[in-house]
Amino acid sequence: MKQFFKYVLATLTGLVLFGILSVVLLLGALFALASSADKEVTVASNSVLEIKLDKPLAERESHSSLASLISSQADDIGLEQVKEAIGRAKNDGDIKGILLNVELVQGGMASLEEIRDALLDFKKSGKFIVSYADAQSEKSYYLASVANRIYLNPQGTLEFNGLSSETYYYKNLFDKLGVEPYIFRVGSFKSAVEPYFRTSMSDSARLQTSSFLNSLNDYMLGHVATARRIPGPRLKVISDSMLVHNADDAKRLGLVTHLGYYDQATDYIKGKVGIAKDKKLSTIDLSDYSKNSETETLNSNRIAVIYAEGDIVTGKGSSSSIGSTRFAEAIRKARLDDNVKAVVLRVNSPGGSSLASDIIYREVVLTKKVKPIICSMSDVAASGGYFIAMACDTIVAHPNTITGSIGVFGVLPNIGPFLSEKIGVTTDRVNTGEFSDIPTITRPLTAYEKQQLQQEVDRIYADFTTKAAQGRRMPVERLRRLASGRVWSGSEAKARGLVDVLGSMDDALRIAARRANLKEGDYSLQRLPRQKTFVESMFSSLNEEVRLRMVKQEMGALYPMYEQYQKLLQMKGVQARMPFEMTIE
Repeated sequence: MKQFFKYVLATLTGLVLFGILSVVLLLGALFALASSADKEVTVASNSVLEIKLDKPLAERESHSSLASLISSQADDIGLEQVKEAIGRAKNDGDIKGILLNVELVQGGMASLEEIRDALLDFKKSGKFIVSYADAQSEKSYYLASVANRIYLNPQGTLEFNGLSSETYYYKNLFDKLGVEPYIFRVGSFKSAVEPYFRTSMSDSARLQTSSFLNSLNDYMLGHVATARRIPGPRLKVISDSMLVHNADDAKRLGLVTHLGYYDQATDYIKGKVGIAKDKKLSTIDLSDYSKNSETETLNSNRIAVIYAEGDIVTGKGSSSSIGSTRFAEAIRKARLDDNVKAVVLRVNSPGGSSLASDIIYREVVLTKKVKPIICSMSDVAASGGYFIAMACDTIVAHPNTITGSIGVFGVLPNIGPFLSEKIGVTTDRVNTGEFSDIPTITRPLTAYEKQQLQQEVDRIYADFTTKAAQGRRMPVERLRRLASGRVWSGSEAKARGLVDVLGSMDDALRIAARRANLKEGDYSLQRLPRQKTFVESMFSSLNEEVRLRMVKQEMGALYPMYEQYQKLLQMKGVQARMPFEMTIE
């Protein structure tokens, strides 16, 4: 028996030592990757910066997944990193031009506009931009349209038939399951809840979607027409009639300049930089070039840039959401820091919890009393996203920003029929008072209970619109005519006084500097909230990454619906959120 325990103990000891050694080796490998990620990349003379937007476009790049930690590559592409790299390449003597190699772009219209503006500014240096694609989506072509030469694979395709937005509706599913959603909302345009009790768009939802979608499309067509020197009315006919079916059509109609393969595009670039065709073209990837960016140094004059991206939730939130506690703290930190002379709040959010939005709004109001605070709207700043922006001194939005949606709603499902009739589960309860079980999802609501919940939603809507009117300096009656949950494009919002200036993040920074009496070069940017370090991300993301991979693999094409379900679970309290989950393509 002693011998048995001896072997067992030896085995356990070996397993423990093996585990410790494995962890040490893994940490060593990861730290080595982290160190290599920070090393400066050498740029050879006569190089070309190759830009591939093959990952989701975010405001700031993140390293939160297991894959990104192992490969040292970011999970997404940071908009600020892309713009900084293009701006630096403009003045980099070793970079002779840019090769755009973009096919499918996972980003919003306003983000693309900022990249496009950076590319147009790059061209002012006299350097070239060449675009190549095997196939191109509408969004990627919008970027490519600025290029001096546009190559499309002879067998490739170019999508140029306008924008579309599709919505999923779940009423029939709920009917089959025996789930009855109680809906509480204010405003005929607050259509965020329509998927839960309708099978198609309401007239008001269709009206607002058609309005802002056409605004975005017309803006895009106008810029493409200018870049490609095609008359605007002619370009609209090409788009509306879907005259582009193949690469030959794209060339014949003037949307691309050349039909050719990747090697033919790079051969042309070799000629531009004076390299023989049999020699290798020196290209540097965007992610590698971004590693050479200067380390952020802070001086006594600062503009704090606070990036608010994702759903607005109570508490700390996550790296992909706007947690009320974390963001209120970030704004407070900027307000109380004497070195921070102005604040720019960068908003890219469809909204979320009305309570969380109000907590962040309060910090904006307090900051406004002591220093300039400017809002820069990105792709989306709607509902709760507008709530946190509306108190800023100046609101800057892109013409193709999606904003407004000033309205609130609440959803409370009754799953009692599903439990009893579908899976045979019944419930019973004991209350100390008549309404002790409110809110409940296992029994129908009485008329009085529904009335009380609707009154609470009405109260929150009145508070939202009153504060919005104060921030916009307009009578509340006029503000409410623009509210009712209606969504506007940036151009539409500017015409109605919901935003002040049409422009970019750079414009917002210039306004903030001017308000704070800061001259260019006399201040530094302090980016908030602080992002997690490599090590922090490593330890916080391993389990979540494994779980998500398993869920995605198991659910396949149904995963987007699972994501929607998870968002529903996070909707605590009354919501100030965009009208339905929207994808523009």
